[in-house]
Amino acid sequence: MDRTVNRTGSVSLGQHIVLAADILGGRRVSIRVEEHTLMFFDPQTRELLRTRPNPLSPAEVARLRGARPAGPSPQPVDEPVRVQRRASNNGVIMVVGQKVALGRVHAGKTLTIAVSETHLAVECDDGVRTVRRTTDQAVTRIRAHRPRLVASDA
Repeated sequence: MDRTVNRTGSVSLGQHIVLAADILGGRRVSIRVEEHTLMFFDPQTRELLRTRPNPLSPAEVARLRGARPAGPSPQPVDEPVRVQRRASNNGVIMVVGQKVALGRVHAGKTLTIAVSETHLAVECDDGVRTVRRTTDQAVTRIRAHRPRLVASDA
């Protein structure tokens, strides 16, 4: 079945509100219902986005609006996720809960990072720096924050 994820990252399935993921807010997804899991995937590419436990009974699944026979099982993507981060005033960025110190020369710059299962590849002006990942957190933000406005001394 197809659903649109709301701003809080949830979808409505019958009488249940199921958390898909905050990062999917506003996105149209297809949901594959299996006995113990729900698979959230992109309808065009069939790329697996999230897997969650199935809170529905078989009787509730049979009554779901928009249900249709399932196609082939969605597959996860193997390529790294690309994110952007703005370096702090001392050149530190935080990605997936891990701080990476790049140096003051990168202070305030917006950098692109390729996040894989084992490494972070930071694209800097002086080349790509590869750092080993020390956390197993999922990527929840893709874009960097806007720079903060400084209050004038008026």
